[in-house]
Amino acid sequence: MKRISPTIVLFSTFLAASCAGSSQAESANSVSTESSAALAAYEMPRTHVAPIKQSNKDRQYELYIKLPENYSENTDAKYPVIYTTDAVVHMDMLSGSTEFLMPNVILVGISYQKNLGDERANASRFRDYQMAEYTDPEIQARFQGGQVSAHLDFIRNDVIPYIESRYRTIPDERTYFGYSLGGAFGAYILFAEPDTFKHYILGAPAFNPRSLQIVDELEAKTAPHQGEMNVNVFVALGDLERDEDKEAVDHFMSVLQRRSQSDMTLTGLEIIKNSDHAEAFPETAIRGVRWLAAMNSEVISTHDEEN
Repeated sequence: MKRISPTIVLFSTFLAASCAGSSQAESANSVSTESSAALAAYEMPRTHVAPIKQSNKDRQYELYIKLPENYSENTDAKYPVIYTTDAVVHMDMLSGSTEFLMPNVILVGISYQKNLGDERANASRFRDYQMAEYTDPEIQARFQGGQVSAHLDFIRNDVIPYIESRYRTIPDERTYFGYSLGGAFGAYILFAEPDTFKHYILGAPAFNPRSLQIVDELEAKTAPHQGEMNVNVFVALGDLERDEDKEAVDHFMSVLQRRSQSDMTLTGLEIIKNSDHAEAFPETAIRGVRWLAAMNSEVISTHDEEN
């Protein structure tokens, strides 16, 4: 995921000399330190962590699972599921968005590999979400790019069965949410194994020339089977993205448009105004969830009537 340098904001606290002496300040600092040490970590409501291992590799991950508010009371209800990569970054935003726009949904965040041993906690994303090997030999040696097929197998064979065997889900209403490199990984899933998800929310997908070529090749392989995908796709991009990234996403949209007349519902490219790659993320999540809520409203009503 591309990152901008964080803005450092300095807050200055001024104490009135008439109200506090040096001994009082030392006492206050001591109490503050002790209180901070005793503070518990914040826990997202109705959310728990489930360890999960990739079945054919020694790779340990975690699933961050958030259930709807009345899940335990409405024991006959079944729910659509949103699966997201880059979970530690995405879960907060998706949780807030769905709380207001789509409360009756299960969220599943897929963590980065926990036992990789790299000093960077997110190092596995550059292996798991990157379609092609890196052209720089040193970078490739470190991150082992081009293993999207293995990560997709993990999601299909381990993650989804884990969730659907333990929670009341609607298997035909799975959604994938990915942003940046995770958005490009979603494009790979869309054409490699389109039935993995029914809905795809792809924010600012970070393609390079080789990954775009792979998307073209996958689309060409599935073209003879037009009419079988039956998917819905939402794509968003900030209008302040670099020109080469805009061109890459425009090319991807042209690939999608070749299929949108047959077996794909496509929103068209959602432009996030006055936003670069990082700034477009929050609104992408909100718009994507709003779109998904509209797509699911009729489905949930029909499902309830049938059951």
